[in-house]
Amino acid sequence: MRLDKYIYDNVIMSRKDAKEAVLKGFVTVNGERSPRPNLQITPGVDEIAYKGKVIKYEQNVYFMLNKPEGVVSANTDAHIPTVIGLFKEEGRRNLSCVGRLDKDTTGLLIVTDDGDLIHRLTSPSKHVFKDYLVTVAHSLSEDDISKLENGVDINDPSPTMPAKVKAIDENNYILSICEGRFHQVKRMMLAVGNEVIKLKRLSIGNIKLDESLKPGEYRRLTEDELKEFDL
Repeated sequence: MRLDKYIYDNVIMSRKDAKEAVLKGFVTVNGERSPRPNLQITPGVDEIAYKGKVIKYEQNVYFMLNKPEGVVSANTDAHIPTVIGLFKEEGRRNLSCVGRLDKDTTGLLIVTDDGDLIHRLTSPSKHVFKDYLVTVAHSLSEDDISKLENGVDINDPSPTMPAKVKAIDENNYILSICEGRFHQVKRMMLAVGNEVIKLKRLSIGNIKLDESLKPGEYRRLTEDELKEFDL
């Protein structure tokens, strides 16, 4: 890999500024300054530092976020704060959300730059279930639950895939689904004549939200959590 590309990939700056940083001597390779932006280095073997700070090489990064209300699951938005904006200090490019949560939905959101993992966790064919704590306007009847568990018509080309429903109390339920259609949970509840008052994602597969994380806080996934994704 070219030295300036390594700097560009791992430090928030433009390609031009990464090249200039090398030319100006701000970058060292194994403790030595190199004025050559095109110097070939081996990530994970050569020690690269920028202004004296070693830049640790990580091919991909994986974060667990307790998504707060009021931010959208997008990289950029002209008017509303974004999830990716919460990760500016990480200095990583190409971060994306694993699936989307609505602006007013809270809870577990995984953020990574691993495109393969994003596909594996969001593809309906992979049958990765996500658990949501759903607060509804009024209680679900046995018939409502049966409909949800067998798939409902939400005005898409096909009904939803079978879900799992567990009652917590009259107005709170754990809903498990393996799809991620637009506003899916809200539309499913509308299909049985109900309304979502509050929605929080609790888990993705076997990864559960770390309840010690306050809304807006995040941490890296642990080694055991990564093993759940075969990483």
